[in-house]
Amino acid sequence: MRYSAEHKKRTQAKVIAAAGQVFRKEGYGGAGIDALTKAAGVTNGAFYGHFRSKSEAFRVAVLAGLEELRAGISALKAEHPQGWLKNFVNYYLGYKRTCDLGESCALPSLSADVMRTDNETRDAYTEELEHLIAEIAAGLPEGTPADRQGTSRDDRAILLLALLTGGVTLARAVSNPALSEKIAELVTTEALRGGKPEA
Repeated sequence: MRYSAEHKKRTQAKVIAAAGQVFRKEGYGGAGIDALTKAAGVTNGAFYGHFRSKSEAFRVAVLAGLEELRAGISALKAEHPQGWLKNFVNYYLGYKRTCDLGESCALPSLSADVMRTDNETRDAYTEELEHLIAEIAAGLPEGTPADRQGTSRDDRAILLLALLTGGVTLARAVSNPALSEKIAELVTTEALRGGKPEA
C-alpha cells in the first residue's frame, strides 16, 4: 500500500516530536531506536524510512526544538511588543522549568549531548543557535551610547540564553523545591535586568 506525501509528512513530524521527547528524557546515549519507534508508534522500517540513523534523528530533533523556541519568541514579540521579554522569561523559568522533561526546552536538555556528537550536528546546532540569538537581539532595546561600546544587543541575547539555560538546568537538577524556586527567582530578576540597555 502506497502512502500519500501528506501521510508521510505527518508521520515524519510525529517521529520527530517523539524523538525530541525521548532524547530530552533519556539523553542521546539512553535513547535506543526501539524507544524512539515505540514513542512514535511506528515500526523500525518506518523509522528508517525517514532517518538514516539515530544520529540523524537526534540532529533533526535538536533543530526542531531550537526552531520551536525561535518561533515561540517571534510569536511573543508579535503579540506583546513591549512585554515579550518578561512573558518569555516568566514562561521559561515557570512552565518550562517544571513541565515534564520530555516537554522541556531543547537548549538545556539537549545541548550537553550536542557537545558529544558529530561535527555535522554541531554545525547545524550552531547555525540554528545564531538564528535564535538574532531573533532575541532584534527584540531587545537599543543600548545607550555607553552601552554600544560594551555589550551589544547580540551579546545581551547570548548572555540571556546562557543565563536562562543554566538557570533552568540548575533549577531542574536540585531535589529541593524551595531552592529550585529561589534559583528561578534570581535568574528571572537578572534576566530581566540584563535585557535592558545599560544606563
